[in-house]
Amino acid sequence: MICFAIVAAMVAVLAAMGRQLWCQCGQATPWAWDIWSEHASQHLIDPYFFTHVLHGVIFYWVLKWMPWPQWLRNHESSRWAVATAIEASWEILENSPLIINRYREATMALGYTGDSIANSIADVIACLTGYFIASKAGWKWSILFAIALEVGLLITIRDSLLLNIIMLGYPIDAIREWQTP
Repeated sequence: MICFAIVAAMVAVLAAMGRQLWCQCGQATPWAWDIWSEHASQHLIDPYFFTHVLHGVIFYWVLKWMPWPQWLRNHESSRWAVATAIEASWEILENSPLIINRYREATMALGYTGDSIANSIADVIACLTGYFIASKAGWKWSILFAIALEVGLLITIRDSLLLNIIMLGYPIDAIREWQTP
């Protein structure tokens, strides 16, 4: 129940920030696979959905290995809520002018305008999906799963969670040139 409240709060903040509920095109298509179009980050699912799955895998293992107080150590639902809150906070920050402009300046997402609210909700669901997968897979399979997603993203869209982090923090011209179609 707390996760729903966190997502509802995120939606309220994003709406107050002026984010659109859905793609302005009005098409009911739930996905948009072309990262170079105005539809990227505007429908429910796009290729970056999978980077949010990776957020969940990372959050699961970081939160599992944190030295929680004894009374909280075995409460998976509390860690689940923390992961939801972290991802919802990222969605709010990601859609702030600061990060939108940083994506435009430093990454291949030159025309990025931020996410629709529907896309942000789907990104939180992606994160929680990754969290669930990691909770069932164990750390070795989680690592293999993360590597497979990263390689798959590099092959299909020339971007990944790791490249996003690198390019947001310290842009490298050679990476940007390789990413540009």
